[in-house]
Amino acid sequence: MKLKSLLLLLIIALAKLTFAQEGKTPFDTTMYGRNPAVGKYADIRGFKMYYETYGKGEPLLIIHGNGGSINNFLYQIPYFAKNYQVVIADSRAQGKSVDPTDSLSYEMMTDDLNALLDKLNLKQCYVIGWSDGGINGLLLAIRHPDKVKKLAVTGANLWPDSTAVDPFVYKWAMGENDKVKKEAVTPQTKNELKLLHLLSYEPHITVEQLHTITCPTLVIGGDHDVILPVHTMLIAQSIPNSYLWIIPNSGHSTPIFKKDQFNAIVADFFASPFRKIDGYGKFR
Repeated sequence: MKLKSLLLLLIIALAKLTFAQEGKTPFDTTMYGRNPAVGKYADIRGFKMYYETYGKGEPLLIIHGNGGSINNFLYQIPYFAKNYQVVIADSRAQGKSVDPTDSLSYEMMTDDLNALLDKLNLKQCYVIGWSDGGINGLLLAIRHPDKVKKLAVTGANLWPDSTAVDPFVYKWAMGENDKVKKEAVTPQTKNELKLLHLLSYEPHITVEQLHTITCPTLVIGGDHDVILPVHTMLIAQSIPNSYLWIIPNSGHSTPIFKKDQFNAIVADFFASPFRKIDGYGKFR
């Protein structure tokens, strides 16, 4: 059976249980990620990046997770397109953004997104990132700080071990790496190994790097996320201008299974001035 990333497995399996209709999920039937009216390819750093844009207003970049694609945000795109110009792409080696090369890293994908923003003449944008997309969002704010006006990340981690990731999930990911390495080398397994390498051996972001993030940041996680809540808290505590939101009764797929709360809270964060809460303000 074709291997899918952990994120995509969760999305598809849970969506089938929750939304099943004639064997199809909303991810199978949505126009997002397969819309010929708005879909385009951009020549970005040696490959063709597929992207779509929706709505008008200030630009908002949305970044999907490992092995995912544009359609993972089928509940966010129409919501935010009412007030923003939503830009969303299939990351390198995922979705329709085919990349046959041997290497893949979060830094590469982050610089790809920066190049896409340059191609679209977007000097600064709001950013939403989920899972690996959250990692890319953090790195975008670190590597290209001028590009990020405000940042909301959910289910992101700084390093790839069981102090950050649920031990069951960490063990699973390492096992999948070993399993695929034993399979015949094909373009498919080669790509799968690139994505699994990210899942198991990256990222490597330091707390000191987080200290350099200057944009207001909303750090989100489920209280039963695959990323340990204590690690999500560490991310928030390490970014100077940050809020923390741990969602109760929630796992990793916050933009799907907590979509109404997620959309409303993130929209309010983007629309409201960031405030420092010090001194007597902490009693409010």
